[in-house]
Amino acid sequence: MIKELVHDPIFLALKSEEAVKEDIQDAQDLLDTITAHKETCVGMACNMIGVRKKIICFSDSGKFVTMFNPEIIKAEHPYETEEGCLSLLGGPRPVTRYKNIKVRYQTNMMQTRIKNFSGWTAQIIQHEIDHCNGVLI
Repeated sequence: MIKELVHDPIFLALKSEEAVKEDIQDAQDLLDTITAHKETCVGMACNMIGVRKKIICFSDSGKFVTMFNPEIIKAEHPYETEEGCLSLLGGPRPVTRYKNIKVRYQTNMMQTRIKNFSGWTAQIIQHEIDHCNGVLI
């Protein structure tokens, strides 16, 4: 189900809780919502739809990927950039990101995976993990 986007910075600044298999409907709602916004959005975290669970969804080469409980376990080559966000009003804000990251996460079947990402996809994932941690750009 497509959900309304949350714009409350106080809510968005709260850390999300670990996701469990029973949160699969929230993950589906997140996927439905990002799909509805695909023209203007490349990534979303569950708190953006009012659910404080560590679930993110992002575009990777045109296909949406969902991760449960993602965490960056390695980051290399920092750089400065600017990012915007559907949940935050105003223009792009400066932020430090890393060109290469290694992420540990779980699938919707709660199987643990570790994968490397780089470039634009890595930047999107970092932004969404920040959301899970209550970090606003």
